Amino acid sequence: MTDALKRLSDEGVAIWLDDLSRKRITSGNLAELIDQQHVVGVTTNPSIFQKAISSGDGYEQQLTDLATRKVTVDEAIRMVTTADVRDAADILRPVFDATDGQDGRVSIEVDPRLAHHTAATVAEAKQLAWLVDRPNTLIKIPATKAGLPAITEVIGKGISVNVTLIFSLERYREVMDAYLAGLEKAKAAGLDLSLIHSVASFFVSRVDTEIDKRLDTVGTDEAKALKGKAALANARLAYQAYEEVFSSERWAALDRAQANKQRPLWASTGVKDPAYKDTLYVVDLVAPGTVNTMPEATLDATADHGEVTGNTIAGTYEQARADLDAVAKLGISYDDVVQLLEDEGVEKFEASWIDLLNSTEAELKRLAPSEG
Repeated sequence: MTDALKRLSDEGVAIWLDDLSRKRITSGNLAELIDQQHVVGVTTNPSIFQKAISSGDGYEQQLTDLATRKVTVDEAIRMVTTADVRDAADILRPVFDATDGQDGRVSIEVDPRLAHHTAATVAEAKQLAWLVDRPNTLIKIPATKAGLPAITEVIGKGISVNVTLIFSLERYREVMDAYLAGLEKAKAAGLDLSLIHSVASFFVSRVDTEIDKRLDTVGTDEAKALKGKAALANARLAYQAYEEVFSSERWAALDRAQANKQRPLWASTGVKDPAYKDTLYVVDLVAPGTVNTMPEATLDATADHGEVTGNTIAGTYEQARADLDAVAKLGISYDDVVQLLEDEGVEKFEASWIDLLNSTEAELKRLAPSEG
């Protein structure tokens, strides 16, 4: 076992776990990962909650109480998921305090069915922040067109945000703009900017999955040589955009008001293609001021055999641009790919949420006390 995770952390990469369940909390596993594997944050999404609650471990007593109270299935899900997030936030609180609020954070997502509704997303974000009631929470808002003004509004109210489902460089710039606009609103309202934090979750592996599929369809040697390059290129160019925005005059004014940079977070870092090394989207995306949220299998693989060799983003921008240009020259539309991935991302989370609704509803019926 190498200490690749410590080296990763030393390079300025915050290691977050992309998973949460009640069993992970109550068994002491989450505390163990924080203590031994340099984990300093947790992300959740509708798919993660659907898997956790469907497995049943540790939820029966709370669901029995909720069934007895005859709550709606939507309310039951919110009570269950916010309880997990609150408990995880408490476990991570020492990290939050030690890092001055930068890490030690737990993310919880707004209902994905609201992804295309700005006002409803803002209302849900406020409700979630109130329900969890922990300073080290991040409310996840998808980076849809409707999500952008919601991000500005929520940040403007002093609520910290994890912007999720970012696939394109253009959308990422819009996300950073929405964050800065939110900070400007918060500043105008007299809020303490040092207490507002944000990450921008830029999805990685799904870009390769979709572009590789299209490269296979092209089928030439040139196309095959480009497989496994687009996702890294896209993420590296995102980091270039981050460097540009957070060295601008606009940012400097906010920086003087004690604002925090919105860190890029590499999401979807589990490798889908067995032909690639299982640590690809970790060790090849090392740069200071980033977050990498990993499923446990990727965390374990990195701990076991990850080769952390320093900053692997610096000096790559020219090659990254060349790789994306080469893909485009083969007739594969970048804009088409990233829009498809955003649409699919929202649809997948909606589907998981509906599965979660259905399985929770069945559990509430099963556990409901008999009348009389």
